[in-house]
Amino acid sequence: MEKFHARDGLSLSYTVRGRGPFITLVHGIGADHASWDAIARQLEAHFTVVRADLRGHGESGRMERCSLDDFVTDLDALLNVVGADKTHLVGFSLGGLIAQKYAVENSSRLDRLVLISSVAERTDDERARVLKRADQIDREGIAAVVSAAEDRWFTPAFKEANPQRVAERLDQLVKNDHRSYAAAYRVFAEADRGIEFEKINVPTLVMTGENDPGSSPRMSRLLHEKIAGSQLRILPELRHSVLLEAPDLIAGLLLEFLQPN
Repeated sequence: MEKFHARDGLSLSYTVRGRGPFITLVHGIGADHASWDAIARQLEAHFTVVRADLRGHGESGRMERCSLDDFVTDLDALLNVVGADKTHLVGFSLGGLIAQKYAVENSSRLDRLVLISSVAERTDDERARVLKRADQIDREGIAAVVSAAEDRWFTPAFKEANPQRVAERLDQLVKNDHRSYAAAYRVFAEADRGIEFEKINVPTLVMTGENDPGSSPRMSRLLHEKIAGSQLRILPELRHSVLLEAPDLIAGLLLEFLQPN
């Protein structure tokens, strides 16, 4: 992993592999760049693949507070560091929120945009549920939400067939720095308000799992309807953790969308 420093001095870790046009992959909350491993391997023959650990995650520096703007600024700085004047941008979950805002504010740096399992305009009930989890994390720690995360993230069939992989992902979640995770989760819980994603003007693919309760098909359809010319894929049966559960499917859809000719 390489290192650079964000505008506020926080150390950020990243990796660059492959060849060809740039593609930048932004992971979700409580994970790190390795959540893209199986997908990145399939992309590296076609693209220069850029992956970072978000602030507070993986090998990047820890934090006690942050905002969506911090994550967006970090992303822009990363592209400067690796020399990517333009890139395809792919964001998963929290990474999808970061990618949305980046695309609104920095469309000239993007070729194509992919939003995977991304939230958008939560209803009052949906917002209340996620804010309740954010408050619980603040009070009780990450372990308090692990059981519920398992149910939201994985299909029953995948859990039965891959208990060790599920356990490893949940163990990774619990081992996150509590303050960093709580700060990032608060951003995830609140930052979908006010993103003017209807202003996104780059070719966009939106996808989510058919049975994802948090980044629901309703949200992806809304993004699709408001982002002119976008494409939509609802992934049958899957819940939230599509990068781990269906990497070959995701990689295939990315290659199909990013190499249209």
